[in-house]
Amino acid sequence: MITLIKQATVYAPEFLGEKDVLIADGRIADIQDHINLTGEQVNVIEAKGEVLTPGFIDGHVHITGGGGEGSFRSRTPELTLTDATLNGVTTLVGVIGTDGTTRTMTNLVAKARALREEGITCYCHTGSYQVPVKTLTGNIEDDILLIDLIIGAGEIAISDHRSSQPTVEELAKIASEARIGGMLSGKKGIVNVHVGDSPDKLELIERVIETTDLPITQFYPTHINRNSDLFEAGIQYAKKGGFVDFTTSTIPKFLEDGEVKSSEALKRMLDQGVRIEQITFTSDAQGSLPDFDDKGNLIGLKVGKVASLYEAFQEAVLEQKVSVEDALKVITLNPATILGLSAKGKLEKGKDADLVMMDPETLKISRVIALGKEMVRNGEALVKGTFE
Repeated sequence: MITLIKQATVYAPEFLGEKDVLIADGRIADIQDHINLTGEQVNVIEAKGEVLTPGFIDGHVHITGGGGEGSFRSRTPELTLTDATLNGVTTLVGVIGTDGTTRTMTNLVAKARALREEGITCYCHTGSYQVPVKTLTGNIEDDILLIDLIIGAGEIAISDHRSSQPTVEELAKIASEARIGGMLSGKKGIVNVHVGDSPDKLELIERVIETTDLPITQFYPTHINRNSDLFEAGIQYAKKGGFVDFTTSTIPKFLEDGEVKSSEALKRMLDQGVRIEQITFTSDAQGSLPDFDDKGNLIGLKVGKVASLYEAFQEAVLEQKVSVEDALKVITLNPATILGLSAKGKLEKGKDADLVMMDPETLKISRVIALGKEMVRNGEALVKGTFE
């Protein structure tokens, strides 16, 4: 089936105006002012008055579940297909967090392949919080080089009482292996870094950059909005050319304690002169949102949601008055560029046909297409996961 979307208001993510978009064989075949095509094999979607954007990319999701900081009963559940699609997410990157023992790389890769079979795109990183890194094949370089779904390493924890307290030398070695694996396989080989509440903030990454030949762009630190001090350090880090990622999943207690809401963090960084290309949002979905006291004791636990990524985009546009183009970039083009996903993040001829259609006033999602297949229509799931 060929799909023709007629007269949508297209953000690619840059504003293109009213366009017709032709989809064939899971890819964008053409984008023109007008495309005339008829026949029984053409599915025409009348989209005048609707906004059409690239499918959203969530680059940090605990697809196999996370948590466990409150013992076995606090292990969080796996992601389901509609957790992603109903919220416009068509591409995911799976990670393992605190628990690198019962959450394994074999399970992570299997879950990524399952999500692909169900209709969306999924990649993963090798490793977890722990150093030495627990890999699939025995080392980071081989994982990235030989396993098609593995595109980087992480999430490696620093500045956190739950981390392995890695040294400069250890983090440099991880980044070097990921970089070489990426170079040899045509991937970015990025190192996703979990940054905790420690006063050390981004110091470990900065020391690696200062003392080695590794570029600042080899690292992709996340949770930069978790407190005001880390956020301010993130501004300076981004101005040096580093990438910064804001976690959209949160709870009121975190915000009361000083976490910077993702939509606000985006606006503030842009106002401080940080280039939009340095910033992304991720949800940390299915990961636990643990609250610890000053002695490191767990006192509360919630679960992150993919929906928070879409909600943060909405809030950035509707509440913080960030432009649609900039708000879209942090969940489409920017993660695609940083992670090396060349077929993703942009509405352009030859790219994957991952698209989201929404109301121009409320930005409510009405339709989601993943790899050319309609997954959501009128806000309802047409395709559900195998066990949903």
